[in-house]
Amino acid sequence: MPNATSNGKKVLISVLLGTFTVSLNNSALNLAVAELMVTFNASATQVSWVVTIFMIAMAMTMPLTGYLAGRWGRKTVYLMGLCGFLAGSGLGALAQHLNGIIVARGVQGIAAGLMIPLSLSLIFSAYPREQRGRASGVWGFAVMMAPAIGPTVGGLLLEISHWRALFLMNMPFAIVGLICGYRYLSADSRPTRRQFDLAGFCLITLGIGGVLLSLNGVETLSDLLRPATLVPLLLGAIALTLFIRVERQQAEPLLDLSLFNHHRFRYSVLLASLQSIILFGCILLIPLWMQNTLGFSPLTTGLVFLATALAAAACSPIAGRCIDRAPPQWCIGLGLIATVISLIGLGTLSAATPVWIIAAWMGLRGIGLGFAYLPATTVGMKDLPEQQVAQASAMNNMARRLVSSLGVVALSVYYDMSVRASLDLGTSYSEASASALHVAFFVLAGIALACLPLAWALGRSGVSPDMAMPSSSNSQPQTSLQGRAK
Repeated sequence: MPNATSNGKKVLISVLLGTFTVSLNNSALNLAVAELMVTFNASATQVSWVVTIFMIAMAMTMPLTGYLAGRWGRKTVYLMGLCGFLAGSGLGALAQHLNGIIVARGVQGIAAGLMIPLSLSLIFSAYPREQRGRASGVWGFAVMMAPAIGPTVGGLLLEISHWRALFLMNMPFAIVGLICGYRYLSADSRPTRRQFDLAGFCLITLGIGGVLLSLNGVETLSDLLRPATLVPLLLGAIALTLFIRVERQQAEPLLDLSLFNHHRFRYSVLLASLQSIILFGCILLIPLWMQNTLGFSPLTTGLVFLATALAAAACSPIAGRCIDRAPPQWCIGLGLIATVISLIGLGTLSAATPVWIIAAWMGLRGIGLGFAYLPATTVGMKDLPEQQVAQASAMNNMARRLVSSLGVVALSVYYDMSVRASLDLGTSYSEASASALHVAFFVLAGIALACLPLAWALGRSGVSPDMAMPSSSNSQPQTSLQGRAK
């Protein structure tokens, strides 16, 4: 596709409506945990499934998107996902019991698993390669902005209305997204008929489900060593190992692992996974620091996170234009340097630090996110053949979720062990917590620093001959593309 289609902006808006709805719903619904505990007389563990089931269902559905998109077309599968999300929202709003809400969230998770990997694929199909960074930057703005305003919207709705409103608010966005998607998204001309890889699907589902289920709620070493945690974790790891072996032998694999032979894609997945540890590590550590150590309220903590989200959303479109016009390593490197500085700043905080300085460091952290996080993913995928973008996006998302889950568990276990050791030596809790958090922030800064060589390699890797093909190669069978990639 030498030039952007005339309805490129309409395609972008159509996809934004769907992804914005998913992101807004997730961030807003997190505020309802306390109210759901009171309403249904449930424990925190029971209500936590409202959040957990969504993440697990989404991660277990993502591997299917490449096959389903090839079988029925990206437009059809994306709109199916949006319909499913609309249905899940309706079920949630009508639920009379906590189990009904959990089922509704599972339906939403399955729907999101179909939509998210196809988002960039649909956007890329409407823009030439030299404009995909700019388009993905606008998409990144919406992805970052939704979590920023979600807690505010959720808190306002809970204040003036009912928790059911958090499900109902999705429906107007989803309906408009369906109308725009049906009208403006282009149908794939030649869906491919591939044999379904049942063995691969069973293994990847058991693997991702087992790992994510076992790691949910792990905060201490004793939690990690419990049979209820350790057994599914080991079974999940074995299933993922077997999945890799099986996929390498399949003529038509569920996920084409030969995509990792593309240097840019491989480096981008590594970068995105390491940055996910930093992203979710900060989500874990900042509330511990502000609420447990400094005694700030949840509202103040939320406003500090708002600084990160707003800065990231503002920088994402700028970064998108930068990676279209200049070598991407400079943009991503700038973001990583900002990340390193912000994490070092967070690691030097003390009880006397005013909240505005914490917000300033978090704002700089948002600049780092905007220039490095999503751009790394975009650079890794924007030169892939369009048929493979959905699979590449799914693999990128799954890798980020698995690696970030492991990273957050490692940080949680370290924090617990460090605080316990300090308390045994007679240190006060606030001092013990501060000491553990300082080290954790410096470790995250070290991870960001280690990403700099990867960013340089990502930018210097260039486009391989197999990838430098016109988008019109859509008409070629997918098996020939896979064969050349191998």
